[in-house]
Amino acid sequence: MTAGMTKKWEWATLGLMASCYGLWIAGGLLWQTSWWFAGLLIMPYLAAFHTSLQHEVIHDHPTNSRWLNEVLVSLPIGGIFPYRRYRDLHLKHHNDLNLTDPYEDPESYFWPLCQYTAMRPIMRGLFIINNTLAGRLVIGPLLTMYGFTRTEVGRLIAGETGVRMAWLLHLAGMAVLGIIIVNLFAMPLWIYALFVAYPALSLTSLRSYAEHQAAENVGARSAIVEAHPIFALLFLNNNLHIVHHANPGVAWYDLPALYQERSELFLAANEHTLFHGYGEILRRFAFRTKQSVDHPLMYRDEVHSE
Repeated sequence: MTAGMTKKWEWATLGLMASCYGLWIAGGLLWQTSWWFAGLLIMPYLAAFHTSLQHEVIHDHPTNSRWLNEVLVSLPIGGIFPYRRYRDLHLKHHNDLNLTDPYEDPESYFWPLCQYTAMRPIMRGLFIINNTLAGRLVIGPLLTMYGFTRTEVGRLIAGETGVRMAWLLHLAGMAVLGIIIVNLFAMPLWIYALFVAYPALSLTSLRSYAEHQAAENVGARSAIVEAHPIFALLFLNNNLHIVHHANPGVAWYDLPALYQERSELFLAANEHTLFHGYGEILRRFAFRTKQSVDHPLMYRDEVHSE
C-alpha cells in the first residue's frame, strides 16, 4: 500500500476477533461450573480459530496498521508458536516455486531422501505414521513442536535477526495468558495445555494435512477442499488453498466468491486436486499415507554425510 492510501477497516474480521476472545473467555469461565466440559469442547476450536485470525494478520488484515494488527492477535491463546516466527516462516512459504521443498519451504512435511534414510528406524516409523491423517492429528503436533523447538534454539544461539524479539514478545504474551488461565479461569495450566492447546494444534493440522502435495506442476502443489461451513469458518476459507496462494492479499470473506467465479481456472491450474470435504480426506487417508515421507521429486541423488 503506497503512502497516503487508506483502506476501510475490515469490520467482519474485527468482529470475529472480538467474538473469538469473548467466547474463549466464556468457555474458560465454565471450568468452575457443572458445564466445564462444554468449555473444553469449544476452547480448542477457538484456539485453532485464533491461528486462522493470525494468518489473516500476516497478510495485512484487518487494518492498514501492522502494529495494530499484531496487537489484535498478540494474546497467544493457542499457546505454542510466537506470532512473529509464524509470520516470517509463513511469508517464506508463500514463494510458490519452493512449495514442498524440504529445505526451502518451512511448512513442508517432506524430507530429502538422504536424511530420511539416515534416520533411526523408530523415527522413520513415526514420520510414516505422521503422513496418515490419524497420525497427523495424534502425534503430528508433538513432532511439529519438537522440530520447531530444535530449529528455533539453533536460531537463537546463532543470533538470527528478529528471533529473540519474537520469543520475548511471545513469552510476555504467554505470561498474560497464564495469569488469565490460572486466576480468571482457575484452570490448571496442564489441563489447558493438554485439552485446549494440543487439540487446537491437531485441528490446525487437519487443514495443513491436505493443502499441499509434491507435484512437478507448481499449481498442482496446492489443493482445494470444499469444506463444511464449520470447517470453512474455522480455517477462514484457507481450505480453498490454491485460491489463497494465487491471491494472498484477498481477505477470507472474498475467497469463496473468487473460487466460484474462477473455479474452472483454479482446478485446471492445480490439476483438479480437489477434496469434497474433510470427510473424504478422512475416508481416504485416515490410516494410509497421502504421499511418501521422502520427497518423491526433489533431492533424490544427494548423499548423506555424517
